[in-house]
Amino acid sequence: MQALIALLAGLVFGIGLLLSGMANPTKVVGFLDLAGSWDPSLALVMAGAIGAALPAFTLAKARRQCWAGCDVALPTATRIDAPLLLGSLAFGVGWGLAGYCPGPALVSLTTGSLPAGVFVLAMIAGMAIHAWLTRPRA
Repeated sequence: MQALIALLAGLVFGIGLLLSGMANPTKVVGFLDLAGSWDPSLALVMAGAIGAALPAFTLAKARRQCWAGCDVALPTATRIDAPLLLGSLAFGVGWGLAGYCPGPALVSLTTGSLPAGVFVLAMIAGMAIHAWLTRPRA
């Protein structure tokens, strides 16, 4: 049941990314181009996403289990440290250069987009490098 709910949530998320234009790197780069012909429409998409997520996270914080019966595991870290800042910087630079972040890249990958494929391969390589650098030392 949990896998089915996760699949449905992923499908709704992917459809939302497509409908909002978040899977279109040209639109994303237009949003990030503050000095050029800035496209503010994705700010409205983000505000809508925050507006939809805020009540859901507020409700989730008050529960120990989700409706499907699994444990609710929300992030607890509050410290701003070097790995967080470096990861945020890498994410932002990658988003700005490619016009993709992980979710939209995976959605675009399903359309056969070569740039999305290159981005996803680079993302997997970055994840592997991170795992290697942060592995426990024997």
